[in-house]
Amino acid sequence: MEAELALAAPEPLAVFNRAGVLDAADVRIALTLCELAGVSDPDVALATALAVRAPRQGHVFVDLATVAATAVSDTDDQDAGTLQWPLPNAWVQAVGDAGSLVGLDGNDVKPLRLDGSRLYLDRYWHSERRLAAALSALAASPVRALPLDELSAAVTRLFPEEGDLLQRTAAASALLRRLTVIAGGPGTGKTTTVARVAALLSEWTTGGDGEPPLIALAAPTGKAAARMQEAVHAAAQTLPVDAAVRERMLALRASTIHRLLGWLPGGRWRHNTENRLPHDVVIVDETSMVALTLMDRLVAAVRSDAQLILVGDPDQLTAIEAGAVLRDIVGPAAGGLRFGAGMRALVTRVAGELPEQGGAPAGAPPAASERSFGDGVVVLRRGHRFGAAIGGLAEAIRLGDGDGALRAIAAAPDQIAWLQPGDDAVLREAAVAGYTPVIEAGRGGDAAAALRELGSFRLLCAHRRGPYGVAHWTARIEEWLAAALPGFHAGPQTYAGKPLLVTENDHELRLSNGDTGVIVTVPAQEGSLMAAFERDGGTLLLAPSRLAAVDSLYAMTVHKSQGSQFAVAAVVLPEPSSRILTRELLYTAVTRARDRLILLGEEDALRAAIARPVARATGLQDLLWG
Repeated sequence: MEAELALAAPEPLAVFNRAGVLDAADVRIALTLCELAGVSDPDVALATALAVRAPRQGHVFVDLATVAATAVSDTDDQDAGTLQWPLPNAWVQAVGDAGSLVGLDGNDVKPLRLDGSRLYLDRYWHSERRLAAALSALAASPVRALPLDELSAAVTRLFPEEGDLLQRTAAASALLRRLTVIAGGPGTGKTTTVARVAALLSEWTTGGDGEPPLIALAAPTGKAAARMQEAVHAAAQTLPVDAAVRERMLALRASTIHRLLGWLPGGRWRHNTENRLPHDVVIVDETSMVALTLMDRLVAAVRSDAQLILVGDPDQLTAIEAGAVLRDIVGPAAGGLRFGAGMRALVTRVAGELPEQGGAPAGAPPAASERSFGDGVVVLRRGHRFGAAIGGLAEAIRLGDGDGALRAIAAAPDQIAWLQPGDDAVLREAAVAGYTPVIEAGRGGDAAAALRELGSFRLLCAHRRGPYGVAHWTARIEEWLAAALPGFHAGPQTYAGKPLLVTENDHELRLSNGDTGVIVTVPAQEGSLMAAFERDGGTLLLAPSRLAAVDSLYAMTVHKSQGSQFAVAAVVLPEPSSRILTRELLYTAVTRARDRLILLGEEDALRAAIARPVARATGLQDLLWG
């Protein structure tokens, strides 16, 4: 892969551009900023270009003290560490001296911001600090004065199982505090907890006018919002609550965060610090997918007397844009509860005797576990969804234990099939078995069955293109189906039973990027075809000609699969050198499987993924936890 070259770029920018550490756009923007600021130091220009590049790689800043050891080249044959980097101390000093370009405190209005050796684009520096301040203010709000014994009875009524201690703990926190974080992996009960928390909040809290609280449900994508709404509505049908609470839960509607905030053309937002959201409670699902700048805007729009509940898996893939917000918010609480003594005593009264506190992180002062920010962070670890083997593999991946992952795979050949490249007979059998019922139901006009069967199998890829990508494996599966099913003809044309993936939001049709559907025959109209999608517990039928952006859904990227579960999931591992192959990607892929997992790839690829966690340069955890 060749980096795009900036013509006539001066040194050292040209060297770093040719090496693939900088793109042409990074170089051009840096040169423009330096020229406007009257800065001629080439090392300052290099630092500026790296700061421009950082957010596109998911980082919030570039650390000038460590970037020489952490920078990655876009070319396959260049080791960034071999380049001639400026000496860190002198480099930081030179950047700090460029006062017309770089601000050193909050009062300077400059394009860049230097904080120690961390160089930010100014907007990200402000976003990180605004978000930290807003979250800290919510966390520091006084707890609600509620009758604890009665509250305990209500929590126990909705969480009757003995193993639900951490779920009860999260519910107690949500009832008592303005900020609660409910984190955990797939199958740990996050969605169940959220639905029951919504019921408890309807019973036990009121809005500013004394009426039941106005609750907003939101998620970063339309697909995630729809699933959140469906889960809350399904829970409402069975929870032991009175009719009024059940009716309020069934009336809740989930939306994307953008729609909740009211995105306007030109990058403006209807709801902001000047026009806050009217809701008393804002619950956000799939928070791991929310980038720093969007979370900053969301929290800024939440009223200071309102409540924020963040839900998600901090070990999953992070947002494509800059930041690792949920991971930073959970921080050391990933190792266990970090409640202060006061909060621990209150929650024990409501939820029962709590588990031991998490150990202090390396380098933390002894009093870290008493800090108030951790009082509202609960990480659920008890898996309910998949078998012990898949859960054990996911936990080994999460912990970075390559040997443990191999042991988990070897111990359960009935649950986990590991195939070597070229040995795809098992995968072929699973794909044909998974998609045949979808196609047959689509041909028979049974939309509900076709959509239900669509969740039985999915092949997941790290890449979109190439021998390990979605396009390649879609063609392979279509070949297998053509050989197995009479009358099956693959291709771009519309045919009964064809599975669909929506690739762009379509507000008019109420379709979101990531929605899945099936082409079905309309029994009443011979030869007529419609596209079927799940919607609000029923089926939405649309003419295929109205669908502007859909692909065949025989394979999909791991990124697109977030928030989904499949009875059988097959995962294609790329070569070990693939930069996209990370611990978080593998963990996300593996945890899409509910009953059976098929891995196709070499041991080196598996070990490489487990040994390669996503390392994003962010400062939010430091600001929140110290």
